[in-house]
Amino acid sequence: MSEEVKKNVLEYIEKNKEELVSSIVKAVQIPSVIGNEQAMAEYMKKKYEEIGLTVAEVQPEYEKIQDHPAFSSSGLSFEGRKNIIGIWEGQEGAPSLTLNGHMDVVSPEPVENWTKDPWGGEIEGNKLYGRGSGDMKAGLMANWFALKALLDMGVKPKGKVLLQSVLEEEAGGAGGTLFCLEEGYLTDGFIATEPHALRLTVAHAGVMYFRVKVLGKTAHAGMAHTGVNAISKMIKIYHALEKLSEKRAKEVYFELFHKGSGQSVHLNLGTLKGGDWASNVPGEAVLECRIGFIPSETRAEIKKLVEKTIWEAAQGDEWLEQHPPEVEWYGWTTEAWNQDPEDPYVQKFKKSAENVLGREVEIAGRAAGNDARFTQYYKRPGLVFGPRCSNMHGPDEYVEIDSVIDTAKVFAAHIIDWCGIEEN
Repeated sequence: MSEEVKKNVLEYIEKNKEELVSSIVKAVQIPSVIGNEQAMAEYMKKKYEEIGLTVAEVQPEYEKIQDHPAFSSSGLSFEGRKNIIGIWEGQEGAPSLTLNGHMDVVSPEPVENWTKDPWGGEIEGNKLYGRGSGDMKAGLMANWFALKALLDMGVKPKGKVLLQSVLEEEAGGAGGTLFCLEEGYLTDGFIATEPHALRLTVAHAGVMYFRVKVLGKTAHAGMAHTGVNAISKMIKIYHALEKLSEKRAKEVYFELFHKGSGQSVHLNLGTLKGGDWASNVPGEAVLECRIGFIPSETRAEIKKLVEKTIWEAAQGDEWLEQHPPEVEWYGWTTEAWNQDPEDPYVQKFKKSAENVLGREVEIAGRAAGNDARFTQYYKRPGLVFGPRCSNMHGPDEYVEIDSVIDTAKVFAAHIIDWCGIEEN
């Protein structure tokens, strides 16, 4: 019976896929850069109400989560920003499921590097372009359309289904997924629909941000010999961290990360700012970085390694020895996540996906973070599965449309397989 129902639902998705595509286009056309997700939240609320879901608007509060071990601050106010959760209540005791996605996107700047309108939602062949097209508005809408397909066909999931549209995944996720879980929006299974090329992802790197500040001594350019150039001093630190990055890339290995990202760990030297006027010797330079690490490493170990590298780079330089570089750990911080791939829930999802796609589904990890990691704090299984996306966080980001359709089909089948369906 359920196989026949599943077949009909998948045919519905195929026949009505243009509705899914158009919903992604409209979502991409809503600029929802981190901190300005309100319009996107209204859009998702409307979409959930359209299919008869109960909608919860979840306002995050710092004081409720700031002591959580997974907390990291985005530095942004939560005022006027809400998570939107569409709820299919289902029956008590039946297996429940969360399909999770984030509404926020990173800035498209500099837009001069784009050949497409970042907010246009343009389609060329199998590619749908725009900031957030893959990361991750396509996933958000695939979640919605999978449940919509069931309900439109008169198929009612037996278990509870939550569709979560959350804040600030791109800035650490504390006010989004973490807050929703902490408020009790928990289910027996959890999927974040990040763009992971239809792989089943069960692990991601630990991540920390840090900044290094080096002081110099300002002077007029015509008397530059009396000053100390902070940028020149920072270059010593820069090269030391660059060498550390190269060393870790060669020596630190975690199979799932390597399989999913091509390299297990990264130390990204993200921004470098120094000086304030061409005729001044710069009196300060600031370097901001992101470092990733594998499950066998801890945040404490990584902090010690970075700080030791910076301290050693300063040795032998009289100025830096007398004016040591300052290291500040800030923003996003998370331990690595490593979900057991043999967990019954993960294996159940794998079977659903393979039946729909007609092939083996690869289990992988990623060297980038995502919100599925929060499930480990609540003793619940979580995973990541989503469409193929290119140029994520870069110019001309696009998602491959056929992979979004496949994602929606997999989720629709998984809801049937995991939650069950009510008998008519």
